Order: sequence, then C-alpha cells, then structure tokens
Amino acid sequence: MDIGSKIIYFFFDLLLPLAVGYMCRRQTKFDDEFFQRMMTWGIMFVYPVLAFLGFWATRLDAELIWLPVLGVVLSVIPGALAFFRAKAKYASSLDQGSYVMSAMMSNTLTLGGVSAFIIYGETGFAYVQLITLLATLYLFLFCFPLAGWYAQGGRWGGAGISVASVIFSRNQLPALGLLVGAWLYYSGIPRPAWAGAVFDPLVHIGAWMQLIPVGYSVDFREMRQYWLSILDLNIIKFVITPVLSYAIGSLVLSDPVAVNTLLITASTPTAILSVVAVKLHRLNVHITMASFVLTTAVYLLVVYPLQFLWLSGRL
Repeated sequence: MDIGSKIIYFFFDLLLPLAVGYMCRRQTKFDDEFFQRMMTWGIMFVYPVLAFLGFWATRLDAELIWLPVLGVVLSVIPGALAFFRAKAKYASSLDQGSYVMSAMMSNTLTLGGVSAFIIYGETGFAYVQLITLLATLYLFLFCFPLAGWYAQGGRWGGAGISVASVIFSRNQLPALGLLVGAWLYYSGIPRPAWAGAVFDPLVHIGAWMQLIPVGYSVDFREMRQYWLSILDLNIIKFVITPVLSYAIGSLVLSDPVAVNTLLITASTPTAILSVVAVKLHRLNVHITMASFVLTTAVYLLVVYPLQFLWLSGRL
C-alpha cells in the first residue's frame, strides 16, 4: 500500500465515519438502540471473519504469546496512574471512577486495528487481534467490578460476575475466529486467493459499523465543564503508556512490526465502552464522554498522524 492510499484510508476509515455518526444525531428515524445494535453486529459477524482470515495467513511465533499479556499491561498502566491521580483531582468517588474508567479503557480493537492495518496491512491487524485477546475478560472481571467499587463509594457490593458468562460471551467471537484461522494455518491448508480480496473491504465495513455509533454518541453540550480537568489524560494515554509499553515490548519481542503495533495500540484514545461502564454503574458519564471526545480528537489529529509518518519512515 503506497503513502497516498494510506492517507485515504486514514480519512475514509477513521475520520469520515465519526463525522457521519455525529451528523446522524440530526435525524429521528434511527435511535440510539439501532446504533448500539450496529456495534454488536460488527463484533458478532465482521470481526470474527477478519480474525479468521487474518490468522489463516499469519505465522504465530512462540514469543507472540506475550501480545495478549501486554494487551492487559497497556490497560493497567494508565489505570494505575489514573487511580492515584483521581484521588487528588476529585472529591466524589463517582467522578474518580469516571476518570479512571476513561484512562484504563481504550479503543484498541477498532481504532487500533484500523490504524495498524493502514501501516502494516493484514499482519498489523492480526497482531491487534492478539493484543486484544484478553480484553473482554479484563473488561468484565476487572473494569466493571472496579466501576462498581467506585459506585459504592469505595466499598465492595453488588452481585458477582460469572467467569463462564464472560468466556462464552458473544464479544469473544473474534477470539474464536482467531483460533480457527490459526488452526487452518498450522494444518497446512493454504488460504484461497479470494480471502485477501475479501479482507480489505471487510476492514472498511467493520470500521464504519463501530465508528458511526461512536460519532452518534457525542454530545458536546453536557461535557464542557470537564475539558480542563481531563487534559492530563492526554499525557497518561499518549505519552507515558506508549513509552512504557514500547519499552516493555522491546524487551520481550524481536519482531519490530509486533513492537510497533503494540505502540500503536497503546496510544489509542478512550473507548466508548468506558461510557457504557460508567452509565451502567451510574458514575459521572460527562467526564468519560468528555475524555472520549477529547482523546479521540487528539489521537486522530496529532498522535496517529505523527506515528504514521514516523513508522512509515517519513519523519
């Protein structure tokens, strides 16, 4: 893929669907539930096929087992930093919880996957699938209980979460696609030529199905008062976390594409799922939504363009 095509991908797959989703707020035919279903369909149908086709052509070296572990690490780093920072910033545990969720939950699968695909093609996309392999377990077994802890004012309470329900969740279908694709590769079954032709448009479709609902969720009016209080999240998410993740990855990974893909994934902005977690536990949703909008804008306009130029050898 030449530099011109990569730039077109950047605008077509990252910026345009967000803008379309935001403009959809002006219409009344489709509601929030419709766009939520759009995200679910992408996770259930598009991303499992992408994982399946990508790993059918990707050799998994033994050291790549580090990628799912590092995927958790790149969420723990900003979460730990925000945990101690939140105590000094906010008196309310509801505000503290929203700030921490904003830091530790990042848009690794969608923005990370498309961003890596633009630079490294199918290999980069496949590596992101590996990095996010344990993301659902981490979300439901750690992030959601922590949000509940903040909702209880720093006390444990509420119902527990079944490990089985997490492992066999529909959100884990991309992991199933990964396993099937890897099995076909190591079984010596060659991937047909049509698979490569199908992969490219499916990346576009998956990106739009995830990012249009994200754009639709943006509401600038309710978040204005929190812009200044969350500015430091940019340092946590775009400086400290990528630098530490890159340093750790360089120690355990020899493949430069894997290390650089980890860097891209570690630099992604706040995920819309953090808004879901905050809404579910009745924390301060406006802090998380402000973080989502601010960090996404910084990522798309500053962070990723710089990474794109550097990793493409043009900076």
